[in-house]
Amino acid sequence: MKHFRPEELSIPEVFGLLLAGVAPRPIALVATLSENGTPNLSPFSFFNAFGSNPPYVAFSPSTRVRDGSKKHTYYNLLRERECTIQAVSYDMVEQVNLASAEFLEGVDEFVKSGLTPVPSDLVKAPMVKESPFRMECVLEQEIALGNGMGSGNLMICRVLKFHVAEAVYDGGEIDPQKLDLVARMGGNFYCRAGGDAVFEVEKPLRAVGMGYDLLPDRVKYSQVLSANNLAHLAGAEKLPSDLEVKELALGLERNVDLDDEWDLLRSFERCLNAGDYEKMLSIALHLKERKLIELAAKTALENHDREFAWKALML
Repeated sequence: MKHFRPEELSIPEVFGLLLAGVAPRPIALVATLSENGTPNLSPFSFFNAFGSNPPYVAFSPSTRVRDGSKKHTYYNLLRERECTIQAVSYDMVEQVNLASAEFLEGVDEFVKSGLTPVPSDLVKAPMVKESPFRMECVLEQEIALGNGMGSGNLMICRVLKFHVAEAVYDGGEIDPQKLDLVARMGGNFYCRAGGDAVFEVEKPLRAVGMGYDLLPDRVKYSQVLSANNLAHLAGAEKLPSDLEVKELALGLERNVDLDDEWDLLRSFERCLNAGDYEKMLSIALHLKERKLIELAAKTALENHDREFAWKALML
């Protein structure tokens, strides 16, 4: 590891470390009104949600590292005490990037970026039509986090109303694949929260799981299972019973057509590619190969079938 103390680095160096290491960060596309009523639009990646009753979000229009000046959004929000905050989807990321340019005060970033303003219901600032998730907010508290170049200005906002595009709202919840958000990373890098980048992790049981320390040694010291696999297994409340393990073994006692070991191994590889962990386990048991049994269990875990994985590992 390399070790750094902030006071031993320049402000741009500290800024670069934070942006690269605290990532990916959600992007708040914030719309406010200037003193003469001109819309202002700017993205901020020092942003997140904090509580749901009532719902609060906060972002930081930090002072510029270059000269310590503050962004127009900061002054507009302090004066008007309201804004809209939009999520940024992949389809609009280049336009949002345009809105981040340091235009002169009074310039309408909606016009410059090509994004479309639409009226809000409860606040004066407009919303962004292209965003699939929008919030109307009021500023309730501002906290200065320093007073020099690069210092933060935490703007704590209460959400008055949510707006969610019907196209991304599926079965009573937002589909992350359809939302297709982007997040900010260091330098010029972004992250797209879609495709294979989106995955599921089961929440721990309300009844406390067994924990890593109670894993059987033959599982804990597996050369096949990863640390993530072991943690997933440790989230189970208890080990399967001998009867449950026996029932699985009996259920897998189906004929394996191929007698030649090489053909069985090729069949195992095809099942691995297809994610057919039940057939994988059948072949592994036929070959009496512990590593193949563990690989079948690993594949079951990757397909969110922890119960099957545990039974397989206890054979």
